[in-house]
Formats: sequence, structure tokens, C-alpha cells
Amino acid sequence: MHFHSNIKFLRRRKGRTQDEVAEQLRMKRSTLSGYENRVAQPALDVLMLFSDYYRIAVDTMLKVDLSKLSETQLRQLEHGEDVFLRGGNVRILASTVNTANEENIELVPVKAQAGYANGFSDPEYISELQVFQLPFLSREKKYRTFQLKGDSMLPIPENAWVTVEYVLDWTELKTGEACIILTMDEGIVFKIIENLIESEGRLILYSLNPLYEPYEIQVGEIREIWKFVHFISHEIPEPVIPENQLVRTVASLKQDLDRLKMGMKGSGE
Repeated sequence: MHFHSNIKFLRRRKGRTQDEVAEQLRMKRSTLSGYENRVAQPALDVLMLFSDYYRIAVDTMLKVDLSKLSETQLRQLEHGEDVFLRGGNVRILASTVNTANEENIELVPVKAQAGYANGFSDPEYISELQVFQLPFLSREKKYRTFQLKGDSMLPIPENAWVTVEYVLDWTELKTGEACIILTMDEGIVFKIIENLIESEGRLILYSLNPLYEPYEIQVGEIREIWKFVHFISHEIPEPVIPENQLVRTVASLKQDLDRLKMGMKGSGE
């Protein structure tokens, strides 16, 4: 049971003294000290008192060693994303850290994406992914990199590596943002979103490639959302031809076609 070490860890994390916490919980400092040092065993009402104070479920306080969680996982708990408080559809993000306890960026290549759809919440599976660091990204956020498949997001080319930021609160996403979305049925998709979660409980997903029609997905089908940060590719995207240059190009093609027709007539067709 991790209750004793957890309440000490949480108190120190929040920068509070035993006197301050004891006063808030209306107990003696010596009583709090006894709980933190395993001298006293808390009754159920005391467990509930600490749970309400730190806004972390009793089961989490008892079963999870909070000191072993990454900073991202701890922030999830502090924002109310506790599986024991909110139900089975809410979970702690499986993540990895380096020797300095800094968040890694895990790589999810195309060949691993079928496995990711099933193992995204399994710490053992996530720990087997290759990892790297990008020093210019914030240490306060969680990133992951997915390899693209297909051409639905051209001019971002197929096989490009897209780095994305983990999104905790999906309602904060803005319409027009590009996101990696993990869904129950389709697996990993990379799309531009129209966010209708608060009003209608759904997203509408758009491709950059106009050959692909938009479609909607219900919020209950979504497992993870990651917001676009940047992409890396060995290919240079196709240039967008300015309108005046496009006109000149079409005119030049027409002239070439006319000359070809004249040549064919001259040859006695």
C-alpha cells in the first residue's frame, strides 16, 4: 500500500508543511506525521479526507506509487484525469522518461501502428518503442512522433514523421488544427479537425488532399488526440504554383499543342 508515501509526496510536491496540511484537514500535526511515517493506519473516513483534499481517488492513493509517475502523468491526475475517479474510459497516459526523468518522444513507425492501436495504454508496449529527444521542444509537454501512411494529407508526403503534442482536454482544440487521432475502428489518422465535441459530441475530420471527403467521428470512438507540432521528411513538398504562373503554364501548353497539331497536318495526316 502506497498511501503513506503518497500523502508525503503530494504534500511536498505542493510545497506545503505538515502544519499547513494538518490545519486544512483539521487534524493534529502529529497525527498527520503518523500517517506519513506509517506509525498510524488511516480509517476509511481519513482516506476520504485525503482523497478530497488532493482530488485523487482513494484507490489511486492506495495502489499507485505516485513518485514513479512522469510529470505528464502527474499533471493528468492533478487535472482530474484519474481512472478511479472518472471511470474506465479515462486512463493515465503510458509514457517513458530518460535517466534525467525527462519525457521521451516515442517513435511510432507505420509497421508499429496496428500494434499501437491495441497497446497504446500498455506501459510495457510503449517502453519497447524507439525514443529520442528534441531540445527545442517544451519540457512541460508530452510529445510523440508518428509516421504517415497514405496520401490524404498531401502536400505533407507519405512516410513523413509527424511530431505531435498530447492533448488532455479535447474541448480546448480549435477548429482548423491538425491532429493525430487514435480511433477504435480506424486506428491512427492524421486530419484537420472541426471541433463539435461540446455542442454535438463529435469531430468532423478533413484531409488536406481534396480527393478525400470529410467524415465525422463520435467522441466515444476516440482514444487519444495529439496536436500537430511539425513534420520531418526527406521529400520536398510539391510547390504551389502562383495563379499568374499557372495561367502562363496553361498558355504555354496550349501553344505546344497547337504546334503539334500543325506539325501533324504538315506531315499529311
